[in-house]
Amino acid sequence: MMNSKEQRFGAKDRAALLEGMQRGELDVLVVGGGITGAGIALDAASRGLRTAVVDMQDFAAGTSSRSTKLVHGGLRYLKQLEIGVVAEVGKERAIVYENGPHVTTPEWMLLPIYKGGTFGRFSTSLGLRVYDFLAGVKRSERRKMLSAEETLKRAPLLKRDGIKGGGYYVEYRTDDARLTIEVMKKAAEYGAYAVNYAKVESFRYDANGKLTGARIVDLLSGEGYEVRAAVIVNATGPWVDRLREIDGSKQGKTLRLTKGIHLVFDQSRFPLHQAIYFDTPDGRMVFAIPRDGKTYVGTTDTDYTGDTANPRMTAEDLAYVLNAANFMFPSLKLTERDVESSWAGLRPLIQQEGKDPSEISRRDEIFVSPSGLVSIAGGKLTGYRKMAENVVNSVLERLVREGRATQTPCKTKQIPISGGDVGGSDRYPQFVKEAAAKGVRSGFAEDEAQLIASRYGSNAERIFALEPEARKLADRHGMPLGLAARLLYAIESEMTVKPEDFFIRRTGQLFFDIASVRQWKKPVIDAMAELLGWTDERKREYAESLDQKLHAAVEPA
Repeated sequence: MMNSKEQRFGAKDRAALLEGMQRGELDVLVVGGGITGAGIALDAASRGLRTAVVDMQDFAAGTSSRSTKLVHGGLRYLKQLEIGVVAEVGKERAIVYENGPHVTTPEWMLLPIYKGGTFGRFSTSLGLRVYDFLAGVKRSERRKMLSAEETLKRAPLLKRDGIKGGGYYVEYRTDDARLTIEVMKKAAEYGAYAVNYAKVESFRYDANGKLTGARIVDLLSGEGYEVRAAVIVNATGPWVDRLREIDGSKQGKTLRLTKGIHLVFDQSRFPLHQAIYFDTPDGRMVFAIPRDGKTYVGTTDTDYTGDTANPRMTAEDLAYVLNAANFMFPSLKLTERDVESSWAGLRPLIQQEGKDPSEISRRDEIFVSPSGLVSIAGGKLTGYRKMAENVVNSVLERLVREGRATQTPCKTKQIPISGGDVGGSDRYPQFVKEAAAKGVRSGFAEDEAQLIASRYGSNAERIFALEPEARKLADRHGMPLGLAARLLYAIESEMTVKPEDFFIRRTGQLFFDIASVRQWKKPVIDAMAELLGWTDERKREYAESLDQKLHAAVEPA
C-alpha cells in the first residue's frame, strides 16, 4: 500500500513524476542523484518539504557507485590530524549501519605493521585507541593489537619479511550504489519526486537575479519541463562547478577532481579471507577486500581532467595497483591477465593549493551563490546523512525567513532506509533466515532466496511475491527465476531504465560477477525490451552501451 504522499519509483513512472514536478512550486529541487543528493532528498521530504531530485545519468552513476565501497571511520584522517572529521564520520557510520544493515556490514580490517613502514607498533596502537574513542566505537569492535604470528595466521599471503605485527579494527563494508538507491526509494516514500536521466538544461531567474526554477529535459524522450522551486541545491559531485558555471557563480573555491581505480580478482587467484589496509612503497594506503567470492584492491589517487562521466583505468593505474598488490602479497605474482574487472571513480575535492591529491581534505563545504544556488562540495560517503542535515538546515532557514515553511528538526537518524525495516542490526541475521525460508516456500532455489533476502532486506517479500510473473518471464527468455524476479523488481520499484543500470548499480554484477553479465546479457536485454517497449534501434543502442561498459571494465584506456 502506498501512503498518501508516497511517489512511485518505477521506470514507467518517469514522465508522470516529471509532470508532477511541474505542478505548483517545489520547496527544494535537488540536482544530482548520488548519495549526497539522495540524502538531501530524504531529509527534506521527511521534514515535510515538497522535494524533487533529478540526475542526468542514472542514480549513483557517478562517484556513488565507484568508491572503495566502505562506510569507513576515517583512520587516514587521524594521520592528517583531522580530528573533527574522524569524530563525525565514526559516529555517522554506526547510524548508516543501523538504518540499513542489508547494505552495510561490519568488517574487521587488518593493518599490518612492518619495519620501516608508515605505521609503527606504538603509533598504530595509540592511533587506533584515539580512533575508537573519537568514533565512539562499541566495546565489541574496539581495536586489538596482534603479534607477527597472529597477523600472518589471519592473512598468510602477507609479505613475511620485516613484519612486526598488526592492528585489528572494524570498518564497515557497503554496496555504495544500492545504499544510494535505497535512500532514494525512502525519499520517494516520503513524497519526493525522483527521476534519473533528466538533465537541468538552464536556470530561471526573477527580475532581481534570484533563482526561481529550472528547465529540465528528459534525456530518454526529449520532452522538456519547466519546474519552479524556492531553493535549488547543486549536489552534482564532480559536476558541481559545471552547474555553478551555468549559474554564472563559479568563483572562490573550486573543485579538484582526483581519480581512484579498483581491480577485481577471483578468489581462486587471490584467496583473501581477511580485509587488509596496507601501505605501498611510496607511502600511500591501499585496501584489499574479500567480497562475494572475489578480492578487490584499490585505490589510486591521481589528478583527473578527462571525461567526467566516463573515467577509465589507464595502463599506469593498472600497473600501480598490481605492483602494490604484488609488493604486499609477493607469492601471488598477479598479472594483468588475472584482473577480471575494474572500476574507476572520481573524488570531487575542494581545491587546496600545494597539496598532493591524497593529502587534500575530504571535508564538505556549502557555497551559496548570489542567485541563491546552494552547492555542496567535498565530503565522503560515510558522512552523507550529516551533510544532508546541514544542507537542509540551511535551506530551511531561508524558507522559514521567507515565510514558506516552519522550522522542523532533522529526523533521519531514526529513519531506516528502504529495505532496512528488519528490526535493527542485531535482529538482521534472524530476519534473513526467516525471509529466505519464505522465498524457498514461494518457489525460489535456496541460494536465490538467500541472496534476495540478504541483499534486499525488508523488500525481499515484494520480490518473492513477483514469483508467478517472474517465472513466466524466466521461461520466455531462458534465464534463472531469481534473476528474472530481481529484474522485474528493479524495473517496477527501482527505476531501472537501461541494462547497465541493472548490471552495474542494482546488482553490482559487472564488477563482482562479470562472467554472469556476459552469460545473461542477451536474455536480460530481450526481457527489458519486451517490458519497456523499446524500439529495435533503442535496444541496439543500449546493448552497445553495455558492451562498452564491459570492455572498459577489463581494458585500460
